[in-house]
Amino acid sequence: MNATPEKADDLIVVGKIFSVHGVRGEVKVYSFTDPIENLLDYPRWTLRHEGKVKQVELVSGRGSQKGLVVKLKGLDDRDEARLLSGYEICIPRSLLPNLAADEYYWYQLVGLKVINQDEQLFGKVDHMLETGANDVMVVKPCAGSLDDRERLLPYTEQCVLAIDLEAGVMRVEWDADF
Repeated sequence: MNATPEKADDLIVVGKIFSVHGVRGEVKVYSFTDPIENLLDYPRWTLRHEGKVKQVELVSGRGSQKGLVVKLKGLDDRDEARLLSGYEICIPRSLLPNLAADEYYWYQLVGLKVINQDEQLFGKVDHMLETGANDVMVVKPCAGSLDDRERLLPYTEQCVLAIDLEAGVMRVEWDADF
């Protein structure tokens, strides 16, 4: 494992180590990719946790009931593997596949101002939730917001009218009283 980090603002979190598996230094990983196995397509990871940064190489990985089980190069001991629990798994943004013009990664939506059809500012996208039926945006109030309510808006074609990443704005069809 190498301690030389990638440029911090170039990294995107794609998973998290949450436990150990077995006695040979394997770790259990929750993948934020879709499908979850896509995380295994990235052979080098930057791990981050509480100001600590480590570079690691993926040796192998496989699916399990609650995510992935992963073997990292040079990690052969259960106790050493346990020390990585809680680390975020990051990769450079430049490694993410290009999307179609009307598709976005979640990280691109976080921080956008959300304005409805009546030009009312609801707040900013704080984070996204995966619900099964459709993704949900958690919109928290910000300076200039209509009110101090947190809103849960569906990330659907019916709700999201337009996204302008350069302007930092998402336009939605959503009643302020809902």
